[in-house]
Amino acid sequence: MNYETTATVDSSAFIVPGIIGGLFGLLTIIAMWKVFSKAGKPGWAAIIPFYNIYTMLKVAGRPGWWLVLFFIPLVNIVISFIVFVDIAKSFGKGAAFGIVLLGFLSVIGYSILGFGSATYRGPAAARA
Repeated sequence: MNYETTATVDSSAFIVPGIIGGLFGLLTIIAMWKVFSKAGKPGWAAIIPFYNIYTMLKVAGRPGWWLVLFFIPLVNIVISFIVFVDIAKSFGKGAAFGIVLLGFLSVIGYSILGFGSATYRGPAAARA
């Protein structure tokens, strides 16, 4: 008896989702670049890993050492949403904008902030 079984996976099934994911990533980077530029930060920071998070913290008005908190499981999720809300408020938007659009629909949220009429008011305005 021959018990050998072969399973083949058609790798072309991953091409379309890979292209779509890559486009979403590229659009998010472009929109984040624009958001950073509006906030007076270098736009190229959007493409540098970890430095982009540090720059987001600065745009949100949070201390740079919070970057360490992003390496702690579960804490990083809470900190992310705090930063999203602070970024939204820094651009004159509400907490719901930060949670829903920046947290769950990043491409749309950053595009609205970057290419829309939103102006950066700074972190002091976010906490007022």
